[in-house]
Amino acid sequence: MRYLDPKNDLTFKKVFGEHPHLLKSFLNAVMPLSEGKKIVSLEYLPAEMVPEIPMFANSIVDVRCIDEKGQQFIVEMQMLWTDSFKSRVLFNASKAG
Repeated sequence: MRYLDPKNDLTFKKVFGEHPHLLKSFLNAVMPLSEGKKIVSLEYLPAEMVPEIPMFANSIVDVRCIDEKGQQFIVEMQMLWTDSFKSRVLFNASKAG
């Protein structure tokens, strides 16, 4: 039996994009979130908010999360280190407000 790789962008979008309750449960299970900071809601950010970075080809899924204390943060799956990572962090921080 063969399984789809959840790190593959299309698989990730199909599973978690259509089932946000699974994504919330998954993120709460794998992220080192302290007590009282578990994710209570999330929002998929529209693709038009993703900057044009040639090597990503607009296939990024960004998720705005809100924790139990009302704090917002952005989650993005990053498989490879890129020189543009710092720019992506700044861009994501600007979307969190």
